[in-house]
Amino acid sequence: MGKIIAIANQKGGVGKTTTAINLAASFAVLEHRTLLVDADPQANSTSGVGFDPKNIKSSIYECMIDDDNPHDIILNTQTPNLDLLPAHIDLVGAEIELINLPQRERMMKKVFEKIKDDYDFIIIDCSPSLGLVTVNALTAADSVMVPVQCEYFALEGLGKLLNTIKIVQNKLNTALELEGILLTMYDSRLNLSKQVVEEVKLHFQNIVFDTIIHRNVRAAEAPSFGETIIMHDAGSIAAVNYLNLAREILQKNELTRLTEAERIIDVAEE
Repeated sequence: MGKIIAIANQKGGVGKTTTAINLAASFAVLEHRTLLVDADPQANSTSGVGFDPKNIKSSIYECMIDDDNPHDIILNTQTPNLDLLPAHIDLVGAEIELINLPQRERMMKKVFEKIKDDYDFIIIDCSPSLGLVTVNALTAADSVMVPVQCEYFALEGLGKLLNTIKIVQNKLNTALELEGILLTMYDSRLNLSKQVVEEVKLHFQNIVFDTIIHRNVRAAEAPSFGETIIMHDAGSIAAVNYLNLAREILQKNELTRLTEAERIIDVAEE
C-alpha cells in the first residue's frame, strides 16, 4: 500500500510544484512506483511532466466530483515508474461544488482508495491556498511536506499552515504526520540564505530535512521543456538535491537499507 505525501504551502513561489515533480521523479528513478497528483488548477505539475493542460479532457476534478474511475484518467509519463493524475482549470470549480457534498473533505481520499495499492508513493501537488481541495489533500494524505524558501519572509504564514494541519489532524485525519519542512531556493552566496536556514532549524529542529534544495537555473528551465530535472540535466545540483531528498525520506520511513554514507551524494556547490 502506497504512502501518500502532500506537498503544501499556501504561500506561492516556494518551490512547491518543482518539489512535487522532482521528488516524484526521484522516487521513480529509485525504482519505486510513483503517482504524481496535480491538485492545483494552474496544472503546472501536468505541464511540468510534458502534458498540455489544454488537451486534458478528464482530470482529478472528474474523479472527485463525478466519481470517474482514476484508472481511466492516469497518464504514463516519459519517466519509467512515474504516472500522472492530471489537473485542468475546471478544478477551480471544485471549491464551490464540494461545499454541498456529504463528506466533502474526503472526496480525494475516496479517489486514492481505488489506486493506493498500485503505487509505492503518491505525491500530491497542492494549490497555494488553504481551500477545500487542499483540505481534501491533507485529509487523504499520510503525511505533509512543507517547502519553505530561504528568503526573508520564509516563516510568514507558516504558523497558519501548521495550525491548519493541526486542525486536520484533530478533526479529519488523525493519522496525518508532518513529513518535514524542506528548505528550498538556497543560495550559498547569500548570508541571508544561511541565516534563514539557521533560524528555521532553530525553531523547528528535527522536523527540518537535512537535504536543502539549492537555487538552480537548470531546475528553473526544465518545466519549459516539459521535463523533470533528472531528465533535463541529471548532473545538476538540483537533480542531486532531489535524489538526496528521496533517499532521506526512504531512510526516514525505513524503506531503504542504505547506510548513512551511501545516503548523501557529494556534489560541488554551483
